[in-house]
Amino acid sequence: MAARLHHFLPLAALLLLVGSGDVAAAGNGKVPVALYYESLCPASADFVVNHLAKIFKDGLLDAEDVNLVPYGNAKVRVNGAISCQHGPYECILNNVEACAIDAWPDLNVHFGFINCVEDLVVKNKREEWESCFKKQNLDPKPVMECYNSERGQKLSLKYGKQTDALVPPHKYVPWVVVDGQPLYDDYEGFESFICKAYKGHPPKACQELSRQYPIVQQMVKAGNGVSYNSPDLEELDDDSVDGEIEMVRADAN
Repeated sequence: MAARLHHFLPLAALLLLVGSGDVAAAGNGKVPVALYYESLCPASADFVVNHLAKIFKDGLLDAEDVNLVPYGNAKVRVNGAISCQHGPYECILNNVEACAIDAWPDLNVHFGFINCVEDLVVKNKREEWESCFKKQNLDPKPVMECYNSERGQKLSLKYGKQTDALVPPHKYVPWVVVDGQPLYDDYEGFESFICKAYKGHPPKACQELSRQYPIVQQMVKAGNGVSYNSPDLEELDDDSVDGEIEMVRADAN
């Protein structure tokens, strides 16, 4: 769960819109953004539905590369099985969302599906998640085949290794990292951190934020940088992750 937010934090995050600082952008000029979350965490679901969805408005997506990591506070047991914080059903949805990312690499596609699932979580209708295939006009076959095979298990274990390798380690979820900086409790103001780090022509979203705070002349930094303690995480293949996920299959009640 997320720690209690302080009311001044969104404003503090917006201070990033002006000032100076040495912030490195991604190789393609876009700012890397990563969300580490778990599917049934209320704070994670709220962030996906009510905050992260804003990346598709006013050109903000042109300034960032977004990666979703559905694992959160889950743990891998000694026998290789995954135990999820909110129970077996969270393992189901974490795995389903991992398979959606794998099946549809295009952020516009897999985020649409994940946003639909998390919206159902917010509305306490999580059992209706399969309706999101129809709502998003998506073929369920690639996700269901992934979920019901070793592929889905390996994806979740890979995301687990990626999450556990964070330096500094995540303290709660949602855990948002922008341009190598964990945002801690400032995560709801992630747009401001993206706008500060982006070196290209500011999209409309950034221009609107800067107009809201035209006289602020100081910068708030996001905290310690984040890295991974394993240099090979990005090159994990199907044979590099072993273990099984302790969960109920999607077609079981």
